[in-house]
Amino acid sequence: MKITCDRAKLRDGLAVVNNVIPGKSTKPVLENVCIVATIDAIEILGTDLECSVRYRIPVTSDAGEGKTGVVRVDEPGIAVVPSRVALDFVRDLGAESVVLYTQDQTCTIQGGEDQCELVTMDPDEFPVIASFGDVQTLSMQGGAFTRLVSRTAFAAARDAGRYAMHGVLAEVDDTSLKMVATDGRRLAMASAPAELRPVDRPKPAIVPTKGMHLFCRVIEDPLEQVQLYFGGNQVGLKTKNAEIFARLIDGEFPRYSAVIPRESSHRVEADGETLAQKLRLVANVTGTEARAVRFKLTSGDLGLTGQSVGRGGARARMDVDYKGEQAEIAFNPDFVLEGLKNAEGALVKLEFNERTSPGKFTLGENYIYIVMPITVEA
Repeated sequence: MKITCDRAKLRDGLAVVNNVIPGKSTKPVLENVCIVATIDAIEILGTDLECSVRYRIPVTSDAGEGKTGVVRVDEPGIAVVPSRVALDFVRDLGAESVVLYTQDQTCTIQGGEDQCELVTMDPDEFPVIASFGDVQTLSMQGGAFTRLVSRTAFAAARDAGRYAMHGVLAEVDDTSLKMVATDGRRLAMASAPAELRPVDRPKPAIVPTKGMHLFCRVIEDPLEQVQLYFGGNQVGLKTKNAEIFARLIDGEFPRYSAVIPRESSHRVEADGETLAQKLRLVANVTGTEARAVRFKLTSGDLGLTGQSVGRGGARARMDVDYKGEQAEIAFNPDFVLEGLKNAEGALVKLEFNERTSPGKFTLGENYIYIVMPITVEA
C-alpha cells in the first residue's frame, strides 16, 4: 500500500475512529485501526466490538504532486496499525501532506523530513466492520439528531443496575424520531421530524449512550441529511464521510409513559435562565450527600431554599407566572440544572400535583423532562 493524503483530513479521520478504540483490550488487534486504500477512497476502520466506525476520505480528482488537499492512492492495500500512535504522530506533524506506505511488517508514515515506522498486524485478524447497503433508512437533519441526543442522553443511567437504562430508547413513527432516557430518578423525552424510507416502521431500540455520542461526533454539518438504519441487533448512522454502527442493548426499557403526569394541579411558568441562576445560588450550600432545594410557590412568586448541617442555608426568589394556592416541592438541584441547560426558548414550565409526585418540566416544543421529588423535613 502507498497513499498520499492531506494531513488534516487524515488527522480528522483517525481522531473520529479513535473515539471507539479501547485503550486496553484482551484482543490486541482492537487497539489498532485498519486503513484500507482503494482506487477511489481511503477508509479508516475501528471497533471495540460494541461500536464500530468506517470513515471515508475520497480520492481527489486533481491529485498532482505538491497540491494542498491532495488524497491519492498510488498502490491499493491494507494496513493495520496502532491507533493512538498513528493519530498522535499525524497530529503533531508539521507537513501539509502525509505519505503512508507498507513494506514487509511495517507501515511508514512520512511528512516532510519526519517519519515513523509502525509495526503492522495481520489484516485477517481484524474484525469485519459492518457497512450500509441497500437498506431502509430513516432520514433527518444532522442538527436535529444531535439536539435529540443532547436533550436526552444525559438522563441515562451510569451506575450499575438495570442494564436497559444504560441506553437511549429510540422510537420511530410515521413522521418523527423520539428518544427517551431515564435512570429511575429522572426521565428526558424529546422528538424531532424524520422521514422513513420506505414505509416499514422499525421496532423500538435501546441504543447505548456511547453509540449515541459517537453518532453525534461524525455529524460535521448540522444541515446535512443523515441516514439511520435499524436492523437486527444494531443501529447505524451514515453521514457524508462516516458510517457508525452500535450494538443494541438487549433488555426491557421501563414503561416511561406511566410516570408522565397526565394532569397537574400546580402549574408555573418561569424564565429558564433566571431559574437556573437562582437555583445555582441556593444549591451552593447544599451538602453532597443530601442535595435538595425546596421550591415554594405563592401567587406570582417562587422561593428557593437550601440548607445543610455545617454549612448553613440560602434563599432566593424570582417572579413567576403562578396563580394557584401555596405549594411546595423539593428536587435535586443538579438534576433540574441539567435539564435547564438543554431548554429551548426563554420560558420553562413546571407542573406537579403533590410534593411527593413527579415534577414535569416542559423545556420546549416536544421536550419533556420528569424529575422525581425529594422528601425534606419541614
